[in-house]
Amino acid sequence: MAPKTRGGASPKSRTSRLTQVLVAVGILVGLLAPVVYLLEQNLESFYIFSIEELHDVSKRAVAAHGNDTAAMVNYIVAELDKNHPSHVNARWDDRSEWFFNNAGGAMGGMYIIHASITEYLIIFGTAVGTEGHSGRHTADDYFYILTGEEWAYVPGEFRPEVYTPGTVHHLPRGAVKQYRMPDKCFALEYARGWIPPMLFFGFADGFFSTLDFPTLWRTTYHTAREMGANLLVGKF
Repeated sequence: MAPKTRGGASPKSRTSRLTQVLVAVGILVGLLAPVVYLLEQNLESFYIFSIEELHDVSKRAVAAHGNDTAAMVNYIVAELDKNHPSHVNARWDDRSEWFFNNAGGAMGGMYIIHASITEYLIIFGTAVGTEGHSGRHTADDYFYILTGEEWAYVPGEFRPEVYTPGTVHHLPRGAVKQYRMPDKCFALEYARGWIPPMLFFGFADGFFSTLDFPTLWRTTYHTAREMGANLLVGKF
């Protein structure tokens, strides 16, 4: 008769359960891998925003409204809402749509224009400056500067990358940088790729640093609301 541990289960029984779990995980990975591969090859077909479109509207907003950030946001959101009906949250002037975001040590305010499985589009920025880790993401990230400056740094370089109003900072998928907004800076931020895995980075500071659970709730609510609304109209 096999010896039992204090918990009542024999080592053989525990090994058997572990084997079953590993087999189940292996089967699940085997089933999902080809699905993920096929989706990865066709990610472009899920995008509704173009990099050029967003850069163009950002530059025109900067040219039309200078340092009036609110007017720039209104300009951008109004045009995107017109061009992409049913996919844009146009309530930028509702204060309840804005909330803090803490990620990678940086802190700022954000408003979600669009969120889906393969894209997100937000206004992100701060009136007082911030600095942090960019995160290493499963999506390409484009940061269209509206007001102020963003600085970026990669190891081995001795000068910062400096992005000013009208320019765009592209962080390729899988890349990482240190970044800083030395003073007031707001940007239109666009990510395209696999968005859900990025949420772990977006939530980590809230759970393990700030413990700001009301902000975590608001982030979860607004993200889920926008992703759900887009899924209901067939946007992945």
